Amino acid sequence: MADTLTLDRPDDWHLHLRDGDRLADTVAASSRVFGRAIVMPNLRPPVATVDAAVAYRERILQVRPSGSRFEPLMTLYLTPGTSPAEIRKAIAHPDVHAVKLYPAGATTNADAGVTDLAACADVFEAMAKGGLPLLIHGESIAPGDDVFDREGIFVRDTLAPLVERFPTLRVVLEHITTQDAVRFVESAPAHVAATITAHHLLYDRNEIFRGGVRPHMYCLPVLKRAQHREALVAAATGGNPKFFLGTDSAPHAQRDKESACGCAGVYTAHAAVEFYAEAFDEVGALDRLEGFASHHGPDFYGLPRNTDRIRLRRVSQPVPATLPLGDTELVPLRGGESVAWVVEQD
Repeated sequence: MADTLTLDRPDDWHLHLRDGDRLADTVAASSRVFGRAIVMPNLRPPVATVDAAVAYRERILQVRPSGSRFEPLMTLYLTPGTSPAEIRKAIAHPDVHAVKLYPAGATTNADAGVTDLAACADVFEAMAKGGLPLLIHGESIAPGDDVFDREGIFVRDTLAPLVERFPTLRVVLEHITTQDAVRFVESAPAHVAATITAHHLLYDRNEIFRGGVRPHMYCLPVLKRAQHREALVAAATGGNPKFFLGTDSAPHAQRDKESACGCAGVYTAHAAVEFYAEAFDEVGALDRLEGFASHHGPDFYGLPRNTDRIRLRRVSQPVPATLPLGDTELVPLRGGESVAWVVEQD
C-alpha cells in the first residue's frame, strides 16, 4: 500500500467562489492545490455577459495569494436573454471557456435560468459552431418529479434530445450522481463528458440522516442510493477520459445551512484532492487518480496539462470544525473529524 503519491497538479472543473468579502477565503482554499478552475457564474446578479465575466475574473485575481499562479477560467450564465452575438463574443475571448445551463430554480441562484431550451436553439448552434462547451446542471424542474429521480428524468427527457439535435455541441454534465448519467455519458459521443464530486464518491444518501438531519450534507443534486455511488466510483476510477474532477465546492455560511430552509451545497475546497485520494484508495485505484484529477479535464477543454507536481502523503489530519468565510463561518465537509491524506507543500 503506497503511503505517498505524486501527481501532475490537478485542476477543478466545477467550482463556486462566490464574491465580495468571501472571495479571499475561497480563492485561498482552492489555489492551495489546484492550478486552474472553471468558475461558476451563479452570482447575484448572474455573470451573464463577457464583460461581467472579465470583471469577476479581475476580482478573483486581486485576492489570489501572493506567489500563486491559480488561473480562474470564466463561464457565462445562460439566461433567456443570452444572444448568439454574446456567444460569439465569448468564443473570441481567451478568458471565457464555457456557458452554464441552470434549469430555472434547480439550485442555488438558479432563478435566472432557462425554462425553454427550444428557445435557446440559436445560442446552442453558435456554441457548437465555435466549440464553446455547455456545462449543465442536469435535473428536471417539474414540481411533481421526485428529488431522487430528477437527474435520470433530465438525462432521458432533456439531455438525450439536446445531444441528438446538436450533434457537435460540446457538453459537460456536471456533478453527476446516478447510474443513468454514467451510462449516458459512456454511450454518448466523445465530446460529451461529466464531472464527479468527491462527496458523491464518498457518501450515499444515508449520510444526510446519520444521527439526525445533517444540513451540511445537503446538496443538489442530492446524494443518492449506494448503488449509484458505486457506479460513480467505477466511472471515476475506470480510466475513461470522459470523466474528470469537479468539486462543486459550494461555500455557504453556517447560519444559512442550519436554518429553517437551508441552502444546498457541500464545501470541500479545504481538502478536495485529499478526499478524492480517499475515494480512489478505498477501491485500490490510486494509480488512476492522476488521469481523473490532472489529465482528462484539460484534454477535454483543449488546454495544456499542468507541468508542475503535487505530493500527497497518507497521514491523518484533523479538519477544523469551522472555517472563515468573509465576516462569517462555514462548516466544511468532515468538520471536526479528519481526512486520511495530506498535500505536502514544498
